This record gives sequence, C-alpha cells and structure tokens, in this order.
Amino acid sequence: MKNNLGIPEFINILLELGKVRITFFVAFSTAIGFILYSGNITVGILIPVIGVFFLASGASALNHFQERITDGLMERTRNRPIPSGKITKTFALIVSIIWIILGSLILFFEASFEAGILGWIALIWYNIIYTPLKMKYAMAVVPGSLIGAIPPVIGWVAAGGLIYNPQILALALFFFIWQIPHFWLLLLIYGKDYEKAGFPTLTKIFNDHQLSRITFVWIFALAISCLLIPLFSISSNFITIAALIVLGLWLIISSLKIIDDIINRIVYKKAFMNINIYVLMVVLVLSLDKLVLTEI
Repeated sequence: MKNNLGIPEFINILLELGKVRITFFVAFSTAIGFILYSGNITVGILIPVIGVFFLASGASALNHFQERITDGLMERTRNRPIPSGKITKTFALIVSIIWIILGSLILFFEASFEAGILGWIALIWYNIIYTPLKMKYAMAVVPGSLIGAIPPVIGWVAAGGLIYNPQILALALFFFIWQIPHFWLLLLIYGKDYEKAGFPTLTKIFNDHQLSRITFVWIFALAISCLLIPLFSISSNFITIAALIVLGLWLIISSLKIIDDIINRIVYKKAFMNINIYVLMVVLVLSLDKLVLTEI
C-alpha cells in the first residue's frame, strides 16, 4: 500500500474494495426479506443486514484479489485499487479475511445458524465457484445468479421464517432472474473490454442484435416473475398488485428500445439503469405493503 495515502483516499479504497454500492443493495435486499416475514422494522433487522454487509464486502474484496490480473487488462477496472498500485494484493486479502470473519460471526452468533450457513453458501458460490467459472464459460452468469437470490432469504430466516417457504422462494426467484439481464446489459456496454481481458463472452457467440433480443426476453421474464410474488400470499392488496403490474409494464415498454435495429450504448446504459430502478421500486412497494397497507 502507498505510504502517502490520505485518510479520505484510504476510505475510498476500502469502499471500492468492498464494492459498497453493490453490497449496500445486497444488505438492503436482506432487509426486505426480514420485513416481509416480520411485517415491521425493529432493531433486530440491523443484525442480519450488518452481517450480510460485512460478509458481502469481504467477498467483494476477495474478488478484487482473485481478479487483479484481468482487472488490469480492462479499461473499466484497471483503476481499481490493486491493478492501479494503490494497495498490494496482500493488503486486499487481509481486509477481505477480516470482513468475512466479522460478517460470519454476526450472522452465526447474532442472527441465526441458518442465516450464517446461507451467508457462507453465497460466499463459496461467488468466490470459489462463480469467479473461476466465468473465466471458462460464457453462460456462467446463470448459475452465478444464485448469489443474488440468497440475501433476502437470509433476512427472512433471521426474522424467524422457514427457508423453504414459497413466499420467500418467489422473491428469491425474482432476484435470481434480475441478475441475468443485469449482467448481459453490462456485456452489451463493455463487451470488448471483457473480450480483451480473456473472458469467454456471449458477444463471441451472438452479435449485438441477437444478444439484445435475448436480454429483452430475460427482462420480460423478470417482469412476469414479479407477478408470481403476490400469488404466494406475500400480498393480496389490490393497490400493491396494481403497482407491480404498472411497474412491469413500464419496464417492458422502456426496454423495447434495446431491440431496435440501431445499436446504441446510451440505450443500453439507460436500460441498465431502468432495470435497477425497477427492482428497487418493486422491493419498496412490497415493503410498504407489509409496513403500511396491511395495517389499513
């Protein structure tokens, strides 16, 4: 690590190591699972949320360590802490271990044993299975999407719910499907970058027009999967169901532009932003349904 780093720069490096924008949403999705089971927000929600945040941050820092070479080959990632020379790979590894231990202790001993096991399944799937797998297979994102489906289940079981309950499994399916078009939109934006780093990508199999259409099918599937959630009694409120339908229609209509004949990175970036806004709005609607509408 550079000796002349100031405190603000050091904090920024830690935030980047933990991929804080991603891990914040991972922790948020954990909170959604807790709320959907408990129906309220208590101090107890902080335990699984903080535990998942540290565990996910540790997994992300470990991913920085694992992909330090390919990160240095890509325009999008070459300024990350390790390839840019701001820190050493050893420092990143130490930070990741500390965060993983801290997150694990919180989940196992303060949340529940099931929450800790689920956290470690996500960790193993991300760093030991998915990360090496995506260097070999272009379709690795499909099994890799299991990682994004686990955090809301952690929140659910930490609140006292059963892991095999159809309600939380429907929500987990929604998060699982979201991961796939989310990644493929990134691929449409940064495909050449991934190819330069040696990743086996779908851009080598399909042209941009074909991949755009495949991605749109997954976006459509995401909107449909959202409508499965009320069927499993997470909500039967008319306002909530109507809101989910409107959000789904908005996502589908706004995503139609990616299957136009004109390839445009700006369109892909907007679609990437819209799909993330859609997921955020869906979980907010479901949370408000549990916290507010069920009391009416």
